[in-house]
Amino acid sequence: MKAIQVKYLPCTNTKGSRWKAFAEGGNQVTLSYDHALNAEDNARVAAQALIDKLQWRCSICGSGGLPNGDYVFTLGVSANA
Repeated sequence: MKAIQVKYLPCTNTKGSRWKAFAEGGNQVTLSYDHALNAEDNARVAAQALIDKLQWRCSICGSGGLPNGDYVFTLGVSANA
């Protein structure tokens, strides 16, 4: 089973708020905060963006929060994989 961890990155003097999704092997993607979505939905979009970037043939099958405030998404094999 694979998992993706998503961390909220607050704004800085030069960048707006962002979401960073990362997984094993140093794979990562960073997206801007979409203010039309809530925090969990922003995290889910970032996780899906990493899945798409890596062309993994899987889907998000579970999610949860970690004590440090990060989100984690577990992945399952897609039916058409």
